Amino acid sequence: MEVRFVTPDGMTAHPVEAVASLRARTDGLVWVDASATEDGVAELLRDGFGAHPLVIEACLRRNHVPTVHGYGDAFFLVQHTPLLGPAGHVHLLELDQLIGPDFLVTVHGPINPVVDPAQAMTETELAARRIDDGRLHATSPMRLAYAIGSAGARRQRALVGDVAEKLPGLEQEVMTSRLRDPEQLLEQLFLIRHELTTARTMAAQCHDVVARLHHLGRGLADSDRELVDDLADQLDRVRSLADGESQFLFGVIDLYQTKVNTKMTVAMERLAVIAAVTLPITAIASIYGMNILGPHQHLELALVLLVMLLMSAQLLRWARRQGWW
Repeated sequence: MEVRFVTPDGMTAHPVEAVASLRARTDGLVWVDASATEDGVAELLRDGFGAHPLVIEACLRRNHVPTVHGYGDAFFLVQHTPLLGPAGHVHLLELDQLIGPDFLVTVHGPINPVVDPAQAMTETELAARRIDDGRLHATSPMRLAYAIGSAGARRQRALVGDVAEKLPGLEQEVMTSRLRDPEQLLEQLFLIRHELTTARTMAAQCHDVVARLHHLGRGLADSDRELVDDLADQLDRVRSLADGESQFLFGVIDLYQTKVNTKMTVAMERLAVIAAVTLPITAIASIYGMNILGPHQHLELALVLLVMLLMSAQLLRWARRQGWW
């Protein structure tokens, strides 16, 4: 658990016990960055920042849907950032933010045990480095929350870009494939579709909750309101990019399905030709085979065989005219 006091000039680290005294200062803001699995998080939220019981509960459990709530002059915001896993799985990295007039509490929600915890803290660590380097001047809790949210939007944009890099090669593979191993190609198509759909859904939901924050924060300063609007616009653009790549992917899937359907149609037509050509032979053989040939019926047998061949040739010619082969 990291307790930092942020001023326009920089940032200093402090122990957890100093939260009350730090909040009494007027020359900066308190920033607490913690993990939901750490001890003392619930007590700090309740005693140090007067968090609502529902906020404490939401910080300690996993939330699969982003949300935003207003509590007087404080706001509780739940956002997600994506992380690509093996076999097309996309991990949702949760970040809960309690934004007050003089403090910001960021709680990294419970994550899958297979995910490196450092991955979940990428955005907050980036904001901390920017403050230390003098590239970020967090003059208000909302400005700091905006910097963290923008980093999350960039991660969402990067995921869409990573998926988009796979599409041209996959499209070329679909166009040149002879569909000898369709299962593997189909699996790749739907795994990429799952990644894009997850990224699109995540960006759209985060955009909705940030846009809602604009209406909840009627008492926000104009500069903070502009930051909220800009963050909502970033997320909306990520959603738009994901929509565009999804349309391209759906076109590739349609091409794949068209090739499969065409191949099946051609196969069925050829099977129909074979059945049509052998039908007269089967019919005449069935009727003629009811009688046992005598020693002087060779000429009759030859005539029957000739009729079979002529009928099959005529049907084959007709199938050719129909364009079946």
